[in-house]
Amino acid sequence: MADLEDLGLVHSPHTSAGRIPTVSGYRMFVDSLLTYKPLESKELSKIQEGLNADEDTDHVISTASRLLAELTQMAGIVTLPKRELVYLRHIEFLPLSNTRILVIFVTDEKEVHNKIIQTDKIFSAAELQQAANFINSTYSGRGLQSVREDVLKELQEDQQRMNQGMIDAIQIAQLALDSNNKKEDYVLAGETNLMGFNELSNRDYLKKLFEAFSQKQAVIHLLDQCMKAEGVQIFIGEESGYKAFEQCSLVTSSYSVGNEVVGVLGVIGPTRMAYEKIIPFVDITAKLLGAALNPRTASPSS
Repeated sequence: MADLEDLGLVHSPHTSAGRIPTVSGYRMFVDSLLTYKPLESKELSKIQEGLNADEDTDHVISTASRLLAELTQMAGIVTLPKRELVYLRHIEFLPLSNTRILVIFVTDEKEVHNKIIQTDKIFSAAELQQAANFINSTYSGRGLQSVREDVLKELQEDQQRMNQGMIDAIQIAQLALDSNNKKEDYVLAGETNLMGFNELSNRDYLKKLFEAFSQKQAVIHLLDQCMKAEGVQIFIGEESGYKAFEQCSLVTSSYSVGNEVVGVLGVIGPTRMAYEKIIPFVDITAKLLGAALNPRTASPSS
């Protein structure tokens, strides 16, 4: 034990305490000594049944986060698919009262979104139908991010070449697809589970941790890093680079639709988590989530 302490692999938090692994100790264990444990059949079945390909994307993402939290008794986190990979299929506009318009737009094959926008002038039903026809013929089948960029470019360029109907349609499209109204960046579940671990139960530390969850910048930055690498990624304690996570580990894996990485999911828990169980759990959940979001992708086996 003294040799391990000299190597910086274990330490004693205070003089009367026993020795516990350091971040370097956990890293050596994870990289060199770990033997993975396959998921139990009932756990695998619960994930497969929960991630129903017939549900909409929001429901599937929320379910994945909840299952990660329930089955690990830690915090489960799943980022929403990258919005630039969401495609516009069809859009309709319905006049409400005065300058309020109901926007109904379909993305991909299943997602139907409703949104109310406020315009500067009153449009008739015929004018709104003309605007919808223009947008559908011009932008259908393209990514939402690409559509937004083109719409903004059109508004900034010389509008002399466009008739009033085209100008109105583009202005309505900008309001309808405004990215400032986008949904949350990720879904987090089970964060209160972390209060059950002694090393995370300090009130001041929990406050910092929950503030990081609320403010999101640190979490999103970490998850963005995970999207750039293949396979399971593990941040142990201070490896994350954020003080709020210095007593936590984050085990993540990217998930894909087709051959395109669109998001990341993971488990946040104490550094002493059962890595041999959590790593394969996160890995298989990522594969099953990708399959659920793209039913034409074959489901992975255990």
